[in-house]
Amino acid sequence: MKKLFEEFLVAFQFMTRIPIPTLPYREGALARAARFFPLVGLVIGLIAVAIDHLLAGRVAPQVLGMVLLTYLVLITGALHEDGLADTADAFGGRRSKEQILSIMRDSRIGSYGAIALTLSLLARFIFITDIPPLRLPQIVIAASVLCRWTSLPLGFLLPYAREDRGLGGQVAGRLPLSSIAWATLFAAVSVGAVLGRESVWPWAITILLTIGSALYFKRRIGGITGDCFGAANQITEIAIYFYGALRS
Repeated sequence: MKKLFEEFLVAFQFMTRIPIPTLPYREGALARAARFFPLVGLVIGLIAVAIDHLLAGRVAPQVLGMVLLTYLVLITGALHEDGLADTADAFGGRRSKEQILSIMRDSRIGSYGAIALTLSLLARFIFITDIPPLRLPQIVIAASVLCRWTSLPLGFLLPYAREDRGLGGQVAGRLPLSSIAWATLFAAVSVGAVLGRESVWPWAITILLTIGSALYFKRRIGGITGDCFGAANQITEIAIYFYGALRS
């Protein structure tokens, strides 16, 4: 039970900026903690819902959308935005595997990364403000849970693309099937609880994007990196918000 609780804390420590006490290092802890990624998403989504309940009706939709978007970026320390920008810079243009991996290690942001980051922020702001107020909490929770679920099948299906072991290498190719089963069950129950039968559509979007991302990363670099996890996360979140806006 103690190890399980530590893994729970590791998941929050890795995916958020919520202060977590220093934990003892355990080999493979992040891979085992991945089962809690959807739970992290649920907590992030619930806090966003609390912000929505506090401000809805008191400020304009654009103001609420800006506050929610700022919160979603700050709570993760822009972890996934950074992955999206690095991935866009690396995969933009016709580059070899070695060039792609080298660019993703570069901390500087290029044209492709700046464009991807701008479009990500703009798309989420527009979609969040366009989702009907009564549906916004449901969509935010579904997006927060499912976008983080994508890391599990990607980490299970794809090996790490680098020879050295970065943070992504602690997850890629090291996830047990039991973690995916546990996380999938939790995500299904969570999303089903807020969307009911309608949850089939966010799930369909998530699964299609996960499969598409896996095939693309496999073809281009033969595996996955930490930045690729972040990019898939961001694209899935945006797509689910877009779905929510379409339903208006």
